[in-house]
Amino acid sequence: MPGPEGSARRIVSAVSPHAGYMASGMNAAHVYKRIKEDGLPDTYVIIGPDHHGVPFDFVMCSDDYLTPMGPCRTDREVAGALKGMVPDSANAHMLEHSVEVQVPFIQYIDPDPHIVPIIMSRQDPVTARRLGEILANACEGRDVVIIASSDMSHYIPKQRAAALDAEIIGRIAALDPDGIFHAVRSKGISACGYGPIAAAIAASRPDSAEILKYSDSYDSLGGDPGAVVGYASAVMYRK
Repeated sequence: MPGPEGSARRIVSAVSPHAGYMASGMNAAHVYKRIKEDGLPDTYVIIGPDHHGVPFDFVMCSDDYLTPMGPCRTDREVAGALKGMVPDSANAHMLEHSVEVQVPFIQYIDPDPHIVPIIMSRQDPVTARRLGEILANACEGRDVVIIASSDMSHYIPKQRAAALDAEIIGRIAALDPDGIFHAVRSKGISACGYGPIAAAIAASRPDSAEILKYSDSYDSLGGDPGAVVGYASAVMYRK
């Protein structure tokens, strides 16, 4: 467990959902509460899946983000260290919500945050390891938390979603990126950000993981229990 706020930080990465705030915000809040308690990093690298078909395996945005809470600056040093290895395109980020939904949470807990937003389009083990290695090298010696943005199963019955999502959550708890890919593909799980989760584990090289919360859209919004979206939040620690 983390120490009191202001002590030496242990959290190196996290998993947070990215549906609408009324749907998954109360789940994602567990991640940011825990980061705040653990101690604020200098930089937040946010890796979100691509929902719009950007023409890159992965792509960052070095422009600042603007939210209703004001501007959120990009970490120029980390973005600069990624130049030449990670394409940089603000246009690729214009329509993507998986990264931007995380930013107001960060702004809420941190009075002066710096982010590095990355969208990951190609979600396979090789690409996840490649992005993880690039990020590990770029962030070496820097105080960084890597946030993987992902929802779990999409629009299936509540009990079925819980059973399938437990397969991924178990692999997160075991820090097993290859197992995440195997679970998604062998079980046909419709999680959208399994690649970012694997890349975050590869980049941050944690020693342990803690699952904070599992819920679904029926828990938060009601509606049809036969067609829910699952949400999971987790943090990963280094000794």
